[in-house]
Amino acid sequence: MMKNILLIGGSHGIGLEVVKQLHTNNNVIVASRTNDHLKELNVTHHTFDAYKDNLEDLDLPEQLDGFIYCPGTINLKPFKMLKQEDFEDDLHKNFISLTNCTRAILPRLKKSNQASIIYFSTVAVKLGMPFHTSVAASKGAIEGFAKALSAEYAPKIRINVIAPSLTNTSLSNHILNNDKKKKLMDERHPLKRVGEAIDIANATTYLLSDKSSWMTGQVIHLDGGMSTLKV
Repeated sequence: MMKNILLIGGSHGIGLEVVKQLHTNNNVIVASRTNDHLKELNVTHHTFDAYKDNLEDLDLPEQLDGFIYCPGTINLKPFKMLKQEDFEDDLHKNFISLTNCTRAILPRLKKSNQASIIYFSTVAVKLGMPFHTSVAASKGAIEGFAKALSAEYAPKIRINVIAPSLTNTSLSNHILNNDKKKKLMDERHPLKRVGEAIDIANATTYLLSDKSSWMTGQVIHLDGGMSTLKV
């Protein structure tokens, strides 16, 4: 059965890989700042900036069966170099905008037989890592929010979080922009490679599907073994 699935962000990286997997058998709506790489795909695109715009202003289906919030930041600096404005900016981009978008579409999600929401966190919430204080704080807020919200809206809406380790997308290009850096980051993971967008997309489409209908309130550590294994 065709589902109505809304992505905030989806023109590149993980979001784009999700769109590629979903667009042929679902009604996919992408709300993002650009429509890069979407023109050849069967999707509806709305120009939208999650940090500034109001999702309620968009012409969306009356019923939504899936919602994915993709925008995020990787602001890695020593704590002593981070200003209060850095924390506030990361919190707004990673968490506050997410809650605003979620609030705007909850009435549409409630009309589904069982809607599915997917958010993204980071391995740095579970595993303390230097230079991650700001991003870990804002992504940690997502994990707590998702668990509480999933309890509040069960069984009507399922809400799960994927917490990846470093993934090879444009967002992490400054960390993986040469072979030496990439090899170093590969070796930090028990599976000896960083993640690829398709790895995260595969889990995302599973969480959207009826195959995961008995899963909610979970934080899935899709991180090459980093958060649980020492090898």
